[in-house]
Amino acid sequence: MLLRRLTLWMCGRFFTMAALALLLSVLFTLPVLAQKSAQLGRFLDQVQAADIVPGADHFGALLEIAPIAPALKGEEIIGYAYLTSDIVNTAGYSGKPIHTLVGLDVDGTIIGLKLVEHHEPIVLIGIPQARIDASMMDLIGFNPMQAAKNGEAPPQVDIVSGATVTVLVIGDGVLRSAGRVAHLLNGGTIETAGPTRMVDPQGGAVSNWETLLGNGAVRRLHITVGDVNEAFALSGDPKAMKRPEPGNPDDGFVDLYVALVSHPAIGRTLLGDTGFERLQSQLGTGQAAILIMGDGRYSFKGSGYVRGGIFDRIEVTQGVETIRFRDKQHERIADLATADAPSFKEIALFRIPTGVQFQPAETFSLQLLVQRAIGALDKAFTSFALDYRLPAPYSKAVPPAPKAPAAAKAAPIMDINNPEGATSASIMAEIANFGNGPDAPLWQRIWRSKIASISVLVIMLGVLTGIFFFQDILVKREKLFNRIRLAYLLVTLFWLGWVAHAQLSVVNVLAFANALRTDFQWSYFLIDPLIFILWFSVAAALLFWGRGPFCGWLCPFGALQELTNKAARLLHVPQITVPWGLHERLWPLKYVIFLVLFGVSLTSLGLAEKLAEVEPFKTAIILHFLRDWWFVLFAVALLVAGLFIERFFCRYLCPLGAALAIPGRLRMFDWLKRYRECGNPCMRCAVECPVGAIHPEGHINPNECISCLHCQVLYHHDHKCPVMIQKRLKREKRAAMASPSMKPFSPVDTKGGVAPLNASSQGEKA
Repeated sequence: MLLRRLTLWMCGRFFTMAALALLLSVLFTLPVLAQKSAQLGRFLDQVQAADIVPGADHFGALLEIAPIAPALKGEEIIGYAYLTSDIVNTAGYSGKPIHTLVGLDVDGTIIGLKLVEHHEPIVLIGIPQARIDASMMDLIGFNPMQAAKNGEAPPQVDIVSGATVTVLVIGDGVLRSAGRVAHLLNGGTIETAGPTRMVDPQGGAVSNWETLLGNGAVRRLHITVGDVNEAFALSGDPKAMKRPEPGNPDDGFVDLYVALVSHPAIGRTLLGDTGFERLQSQLGTGQAAILIMGDGRYSFKGSGYVRGGIFDRIEVTQGVETIRFRDKQHERIADLATADAPSFKEIALFRIPTGVQFQPAETFSLQLLVQRAIGALDKAFTSFALDYRLPAPYSKAVPPAPKAPAAAKAAPIMDINNPEGATSASIMAEIANFGNGPDAPLWQRIWRSKIASISVLVIMLGVLTGIFFFQDILVKREKLFNRIRLAYLLVTLFWLGWVAHAQLSVVNVLAFANALRTDFQWSYFLIDPLIFILWFSVAAALLFWGRGPFCGWLCPFGALQELTNKAARLLHVPQITVPWGLHERLWPLKYVIFLVLFGVSLTSLGLAEKLAEVEPFKTAIILHFLRDWWFVLFAVALLVAGLFIERFFCRYLCPLGAALAIPGRLRMFDWLKRYRECGNPCMRCAVECPVGAIHPEGHINPNECISCLHCQVLYHHDHKCPVMIQKRLKREKRAAMASPSMKPFSPVDTKGGVAPLNASSQGEKA
């Protein structure tokens, strides 16, 4: 048995290494596919030129410098069109790019916008796209080149309540990309007044809070209740004016401070030597970081970033750049190192994202978005700005450097005595630089920013692989196995689902099938590393065990159903046993649902995505039940049904489970053991199976099995399984017969009694 288990373990290691090798080949040997991200061509055919650049009648060939299409009226170029996702990172709430077509006139002014494709769940269902389109209209007429030249801040988009993150990402993508495209179209230069300033690492000295506040290294923005009410009154929104902020006009609303802590003197003063050294180890070459401190009744962080990963109340603007922070660039700071600093309710460290054009020594502006509820679901917004300029003691002016002739890029020198070593070093250097720099593909930058989450997921997959390979050892220890399974389901629900939002969906299956038929690109699927790794592991698991590892262990909504049912059982909620005849006719429903969705996706993927709302995953897992009431009611109804019928949705309605069950028939192993007595006469496993995957005659339906291993616990249980009970009774009988109390007596004595074995010795004593 040990040799067999060791052999299986070695096979598992082999297949795991093979899977990792295949994953690495996808990541590193398909760079051409991944980097082929220019998708402007496929969207230009879907719009009229005049819709993007008014007055144009057709588009010309793409420019060589970038994926930008000139818009022509006859033979005259009157503007340009481009796709935001080809120029900047536009990943939204879903983790996938938001594609927006933008039109610029020949002077670089934004004259047209059109949202052409997205995968934002909150916009696909629940909020009309017309509201999203209308929110972008304030960007029309903005010229990023002129704004940068005149020191003007970019316009604020009209926030749509309920889709704050999505709207901010779209607006951010339009503004940043417009600045870069205008920069390119004007020969790559932007006129600036005065000499270029740069950070002087040797400037300044470690001091205290009062010194930094006095010399401007720490800047303050104090907003009162009166300031907020006045700002909303000036906005002209009558609903916002009717709900003023309560309190005295002089009462503090928020007290905000900002400092450039990537400067050594400022950083060591506020973070201390240890904190600054840790920050330096996290920053790349030339990367900056700012510290934001806040106090008062209004939080500059809010709670939106917990759900969407993006801080929707703050942004940094500088010239044509608008910088928004994600949770991966954020670190919470408990206290400041300098003793004379005041106490703050919130202190947050933000690292400026790589790939943005940010000059830390030049003036930048911290924008604070203030929101006010004006209804059950609607909010109004206004903003306040805090300008920051690194003081002279910490910076220095640098005259423009003369242009040097372009030098040919030197080829790497290979050691002819050790070519393998040179190749290895080159590969290691490439891996170390994976996702670094502004020229790295979007998917690489996202993967590098989510190293911690990827590591946790890989550990989860490794633990699950160990559970399956050593299942015979675990299931013999019922309490230990049940605790391990409970802990795993909790991690799956809370971290994988509610925190990481890594919930697979049938939409992923439909999108993959559609991409195979049209313009398949790896970059689209690599954009979300957790989802990609999960799908890769599911594909590998289908070859070993079928759909069970995902459905039974890695599905957050499945975990939610099982955990709520366990709670219901503890509260003695009666359980409904569905008759086998009815159950057998209900479980094919999920296959019908999947086939309908797949058929619709062949003609309209967008409609199929909307119909896929039969999955409550977005509502319950991605959006945390923060959605329109009918979606919440549907999700809650399924969970309530699951209180009485365990995993009700998994059994009868889940199209994703049906999609995985079809290729799951190709699995190589069948490690679920059965006795000849299973089903005749014993039916305990069939009765206790949480999804009714065991037929009354005893065999397991692999299409329905979720690999919870409960039947294997019963298989080895010597107080529940009749076969094991008989074995235990025989074992106990043999042990009883071998007991000293059951040893034979000596022959009958002369008085007719049975004499003990020591009778002779007793007689001698007498």
